[in-house]
Amino acid sequence: MLQKLIDLDQQLFLWLNSLHHPYLDGVMLWATGDTAWLPLYLLIIGFFVYHFKWQTWKILLQIALLITLADQFASGFMKPFVQRLRPCYEPLVAPKVHLVTAGCGGQYGFISSHAANTFALAFFLFLLATPYPRYQRWVGFAFFVWAFWVSYTRIYVGVHYPADVLVGALSGMFWAWIVYKLGKTYFIAYK
Repeated sequence: MLQKLIDLDQQLFLWLNSLHHPYLDGVMLWATGDTAWLPLYLLIIGFFVYHFKWQTWKILLQIALLITLADQFASGFMKPFVQRLRPCYEPLVAPKVHLVTAGCGGQYGFISSHAANTFALAFFLFLLATPYPRYQRWVGFAFFVWAFWVSYTRIYVGVHYPADVLVGALSGMFWAWIVYKLGKTYFIAYK
């Protein structure tokens, strides 16, 4: 059963990864980069300062904790524990991979840190916007689209299977829920 799921995941990866175009390669490589989203992060901080004033530092501290938990769970625990090779290292899959990046990254890819981190932030912001229904709709839509796009780029550039991304996204949302609940209970009244 597990082998059938792995085979299906590899087939889905090869299909999604084959949907590339030379004009999109640069865009996807940019979108998967570490500094591409810096303006968005500054916009989020500005939003916090505007709405939460002096409590902004508490929210930023929670986001730092959230990203640390999501990232370390993905990279520090899951990847070395599961040891699933990235598609670009898998001997039977690697020759068929459209690899956009200069390198493949670390040897193991389960689970995607990009997916964990972006979905953690997206879900945390969605939860944070719950008392503000007007904001929650666009925050939920905009940030989940952003998280999905960044996560999809990992498949597009050839370094993650769809299951890596899916489980990474679920993991990130789990950590967001935990940090939000802890923060709401012990650290900050959000509204």
